[in-house]
Amino acid sequence: MQNLQARLLHYLEKIVIERNPYYASAGHLFAREYIRSHFAKFGEVITHEFEVSGNKHQNLILQIASKDNKQRSPIIIGAHYDTVAGCVGADDNGSGVAVLLELAEYLSTNPIKYPIQMIAFDMEEYGLLGSEAYAQKLKGEQQKLRLMISLEMLGYCDRAPNSQQYPAGLDKLYPNTGDFIGLIGSIPTIPDLIHFQHHLKPIVPCEWLPAGWRGLAIPSTRLSDHAPFWDAGYKALMVTDTAFMRNPHYHKSSDRLETLDLEFLTNVCQGLIAGLANLK
Repeated sequence: MQNLQARLLHYLEKIVIERNPYYASAGHLFAREYIRSHFAKFGEVITHEFEVSGNKHQNLILQIASKDNKQRSPIIIGAHYDTVAGCVGADDNGSGVAVLLELAEYLSTNPIKYPIQMIAFDMEEYGLLGSEAYAQKLKGEQQKLRLMISLEMLGYCDRAPNSQQYPAGLDKLYPNTGDFIGLIGSIPTIPDLIHFQHHLKPIVPCEWLPAGWRGLAIPSTRLSDHAPFWDAGYKALMVTDTAFMRNPHYHKSSDRLETLDLEFLTNVCQGLIAGLANLK
């Protein structure tokens, strides 16, 4: 675990810089190319290019074969690497990218039943544009997916009472302490939500929420890169520390490395590894 935590910290120290595509383009380019160089250790990196207002942007994709090389429907594991302006984005979404980089290494060495597409998405903060472009590409090609997993803010933990907020009505059903990792999914992903909770909960407190078919009844459940996959008809879930419902540094310049709970982040990563390794 100490080695895992040290690796996650190493990734964070590299990518926790301002990386807004317009207002911190040098940092944005550095983070993108750092991710590319890490992915390239484990295979060919595919660049999925898309255009926004005449500007070209890139999603980076590493494909990992299944352990028996059978052509099953793949699992996408994604995290966005852009930030809002004026923010180094330690939790949003440096924490998600750090786990993405660790999973790329682990799954390349320890492949699972399903082929994997590790994807670093751009332009999430401008309306989920990178994941929207990729989900529509897959839909247009009539490609099937086993599951899409969005890693969205995984490193903030607050063990104080009443540190956790919720959309209206949910506070009666879930704990008021912000020390758990959340799993948010559509109705078709309920078996997967239960599966991942089963493997996360022995390591880190974990709660799951079925957010309807596309999360439309609870709009705050749609604020990450899983939502375009819901809209395209795919099974998708988000792994999250619940963002602004817990983290007071959300979209602020104070979202810095020292605010993260590295032990919590490490436990989340370990639990996800266990869940992926045992996925049926």
